Amino acid sequence: MHRPVGRSGFIESRRGLTTVLKNKIKKIKLLALDVDGVLTDGKIIFDSAGKETKIFDVQDGFALVILKRAGYKTAIITARDSKVVHLRARDLNIDKTYVDAFPKLLAYEDLLRHFRLKDEHVCFVGDDLPDIQVLKRAGFAVAVNNACREVKAVADYVTKKQGGAGAVREIVELILETRGQWREVISQYT
Repeated sequence: MHRPVGRSGFIESRRGLTTVLKNKIKKIKLLALDVDGVLTDGKIIFDSAGKETKIFDVQDGFALVILKRAGYKTAIITARDSKVVHLRARDLNIDKTYVDAFPKLLAYEDLLRHFRLKDEHVCFVGDDLPDIQVLKRAGFAVAVNNACREVKAVADYVTKKQGGAGAVREIVELILETRGQWREVISQYT
């Protein structure tokens, strides 16, 4: 079943990806992510003392660990600064973390310089308006299922899973499967 979405035309099942999308995925060297709405479900909880809490999906986190073990770089680009984000980034050994990044494009350009990469080497996953500029530049632009329609319109791929509920895992598996690395990953655990 085909769903018309975004700049690459049609989104298909993983096994039926278009040649254009496969070629984009095969160039990926770095996965960059927004946080709220992508690594989380977008909810921010403040307790009565004003302490912030976010809920992260453990399978999304483990997918990032797997991706790094497979030789990829990881980054976070978020418009909000949060102690929780720093803790999660350190926990997952994220290579580069940008907080208070607005516009996000400035952080993205610094990321490219830092790792000496081109747009085509980056997969960026976003969900809301501040992500659009980066999505338009990234080699493989991904919107999570719960993204706003404007983000979905510029994405190469829209996840089946929601942000904070398996969307990052879905993208990591998609990258590794497309590049023929997923079986090797699985073999380490079976």
